[in-house]
Amino acid sequence: MRAVLCSAFDQPETLTVNTVADPVAAAGEVVIAVHAAGVNFPDALMVLGQYQVRPPLPFTPGGEASGVIIEVGSGVSHLHVGQRVVAFTRTGAFAERLSAPASAVTAIPEALSFDVAATLPLAFGTAMHALIDRAHLASGDTLLVLGASGGVGLAAVMIGKALGARVIAAASTDDKLALCRAHGADEVINYTTESLRDRLKALTNGVGPDVICDPVGGDFTESAFRSIAWGGRYLVVGFAGGTIPSLPLNLPLLKGASVVGVFWGAFEQREPAANAHHLARLMEWVVDGTIAPVVSARYPLEQSAAALRAMLERRVVGKVVVVPIT
Repeated sequence: MRAVLCSAFDQPETLTVNTVADPVAAAGEVVIAVHAAGVNFPDALMVLGQYQVRPPLPFTPGGEASGVIIEVGSGVSHLHVGQRVVAFTRTGAFAERLSAPASAVTAIPEALSFDVAATLPLAFGTAMHALIDRAHLASGDTLLVLGASGGVGLAAVMIGKALGARVIAAASTDDKLALCRAHGADEVINYTTESLRDRLKALTNGVGPDVICDPVGGDFTESAFRSIAWGGRYLVVGFAGGTIPSLPLNLPLLKGASVVGVFWGAFEQREPAANAHHLARLMEWVVDGTIAPVVSARYPLEQSAAALRAMLERRVVGKVVVVPIT
């Protein structure tokens, strides 16, 4: 089979596409013919050697994939050959075939496309965990989403709306904000041309947002936190902006507010049943039209580096996928 290989921690352009041995399903595993692999910011960081976990070299990037089971290992009874599935494996997805623990694999309905299915585990899973488990977002709350046109950001816009929140989307261009409006944002802020604090004050009558979802970090963190409502929850999701910001600790004190960490990867490992419930709910929402994940580009296996470069440069709108099997 063909697979993308990372032989040294370096820029995405150093990745190669090689012919390697087909995987075999060990006990408790399945082998999936990969039709789509989601591309995420952690994939790019892993290639650079800047992620929390460094896989042994060489490795194949890509943490989530959808496709069809072509082999089932011993001890697996709930999955079968020919079944359409999605899997979260942390590595290995940028390949024509992927071996995965059966516990990491979930059947998908026929109405769900492979492209969309491959976008759900990490970005939408993170947004679900953030808003439901960590922020306890309630109907009627005001939610501010920073970096709202990216994978996690746009997922948070859709999920926040599905949960009954008033959603304010903040992004860097009017085109990105138009996409956010099309997917449920009630109000938008272009934080390159407008004052984030002034607009939030005007949009919330000076009260501020109850929940802030921040997958970006960087320059707007402190400004956003200074605008948070009394008792608000600030979700620290990631640092796609490239900078890990500092926050004066008197600000949470003055606002009676909470800084809440969101680490979906640990949640997925520690609470698999809760994560599976979120994924099932997400698939129901996609099928019934409550949410509509955006797949803005499809890259062939040979262009995996270009997909990761677009992710690093924050040019991705919604989600993009690598397509090993066309």
